[in-house]
Amino acid sequence: MLPIQRPKNRAFLHVTERMAPETKHLEVTLETQVESVNLAEEMCLRLAEAAGFGEDECYRIGMSVREGVINAFHYGNKEKPEKKIHLAVDLTPDKMIIHVVDEGTGFKLTDVPDPLAEENLLSTSGRGIFLMRAFMDEFDVVPARTGGAEIVMSKRLPSPGTPETNGNGSGGHGLRTS
Repeated sequence: MLPIQRPKNRAFLHVTERMAPETKHLEVTLETQVESVNLAEEMCLRLAEAAGFGEDECYRIGMSVREGVINAFHYGNKEKPEKKIHLAVDLTPDKMIIHVVDEGTGFKLTDVPDPLAEENLLSTSGRGIFLMRAFMDEFDVVPARTGGAEIVMSKRLPSPGTPETNGNGSGGHGLRTS
């Protein structure tokens, strides 16, 4: 058996039930470092799988979280280690809602160049928001309580018995927070 390796990334995990009793809420505060991207993605992938999402939808959720945390790390927090990235996930009976918050200066979605515009096709950045919008059912950026930006995105939970439940038929009933 391999020894358990604790990541150097010190994340603070807080699980609560708030709002309606059937809603699960998870929050984690991540360091502004590259390793936080994988940690956030892995956490959300596990939650998505437990909620009954299939492989394709898990990929889309994971990629969206990855892009959101990369943006918080690079553009929001400007890679400054004293700033934090805040990740929260709410699992309601209907959908998985993901919040990625940075401690930067914020931005307006309308100021982000269209990556499909001819002048931006060869640009090395600018596709993250495009991907998050394409992969998630809902996507928005709002001013955060930290003064930075808060990405809010959601994905509707699969219906019980649909192919997206990984064949386990759980349809979102397999999540445990204890």
